[in-house]
Amino acid sequence: MNKESDFTRREFLGTGVKGALSLAAASGGLAISSPRGVLGANDRIRVAVCGIRGRGFDHVKFAFLTPNVEVAAVCEVDENVWRKRQADMQKWNVSKPPLYYSDVRKLLDDKSIDVISIATPNHWHSLIGIWACQAGKDVYVEKPCSHNWWEGRQLVRAAQKYNRIVQHGTQSRSAPSAREAIQKIREGLIGDVYLARGLCFKWRNTIGHAPEKPVPEGVHYDLWTGPAPLRPFTENRFHYKWHWFWDYGNGDLGNQGVHQVDVARWGLGVKFPNKISAIGGHFMFDDDQETPNTLNCAFQYDLPGGKRKMIEFEVRHWITDREAGIGSVEMGGDKGDPNAVGDMFFGSQGYLAMGDEDTGNAYKTWLGKEQTPGPSGHEGGHHYANFIDCVRSRKKEDLNAPIEEGHISATLVHLANVSYRLGRTLNFDPETEQVIGDDEANRLLRDAERGYRAPFVVPEEV
Repeated sequence: MNKESDFTRREFLGTGVKGALSLAAASGGLAISSPRGVLGANDRIRVAVCGIRGRGFDHVKFAFLTPNVEVAAVCEVDENVWRKRQADMQKWNVSKPPLYYSDVRKLLDDKSIDVISIATPNHWHSLIGIWACQAGKDVYVEKPCSHNWWEGRQLVRAAQKYNRIVQHGTQSRSAPSAREAIQKIREGLIGDVYLARGLCFKWRNTIGHAPEKPVPEGVHYDLWTGPAPLRPFTENRFHYKWHWFWDYGNGDLGNQGVHQVDVARWGLGVKFPNKISAIGGHFMFDDDQETPNTLNCAFQYDLPGGKRKMIEFEVRHWITDREAGIGSVEMGGDKGDPNAVGDMFFGSQGYLAMGDEDTGNAYKTWLGKEQTPGPSGHEGGHHYANFIDCVRSRKKEDLNAPIEEGHISATLVHLANVSYRLGRTLNFDPETEQVIGDDEANRLLRDAERGYRAPFVVPEEV
């Protein structure tokens, strides 16, 4: 089972999908009636989903199961994927299928669309988000919100300038058990918390070597490539495996790990770090992958009064152990699951461990020198519903994962990757969001060497 697009377990624990689909079909389209009955057309939120192969089709389902939301359009550059998703939706007996676009620019011209939901490869996230804000649309953007630091900062500026509701796809922040765990930390359950440790232990096999080949029929490869350099087509640079190439992805630190980086930062109550160091490599396999499959990261925080806090983060790709039971059945994992994904927090009076987001961020605590079991919790949430509620209310302060927080967590990913690629520690100024005395690092933080391929350019002025 691919947990990264496991809709029922991740955010709708206990929700009957078949029943909800039947209800939606009865309402005459990809929308669901609220308890008050079907509202007028002006009261429905019309959503367009960009990228529907994997996670994006979860977005379709999230919107589909949210009262009085209509999936009005989709954008997908692979027509083969679109045909498959059409067939999937036909099984739901949907009488009003969404409009189809291959070019997001044409989609954004549709003034009837209220929300753009982005689940494309990483290198498209910020640009579509900025364009959507400029077009007056609210945005749900998958993690990480940016392919590099600079374009994430531009997305934040666009959201603020155009007064848009922009939610980041770090859905752990909407899990009641995760929020309860963070509250326990705030209340001092484990004492003075000084260290968070994040785990991204995912069983990742080799991608092998893939030869150059003609672009498959039905694939709009120029549009898929978008802002990135136009490379010869290979299977390894395309569906999902793009994560492991610097032109499009950010490695597993930016793929899975950004969730746990975000939770670690949230629990410590910190934002940008002062010092960053990362070391690792690509071990065991001889293949096309560019990003590291094993990575050790450290983020140091210098706080007022001379205090310091720290985040440790580790990415592993193969056989591994479990720390604090993370990934075990006791923490909500599958019996045969080799993955261990989550966070630990260490304080003067104990420690807390939180399982991965598939299980609603189950948490457990151990208190005192004797490590006596303390409070625990396990309850999933609905991140997309939080976003839709804020679209209706226009209250940005009610977003569980506002883009400003998403940008900070994504920046930690980018800083660690830059440290790894340059082979040195970075000293970072949280006020200017720049590496101190290191022009080469700052150029990497905005992909200056790769650049943007016209006309898919992140604007200097949003």
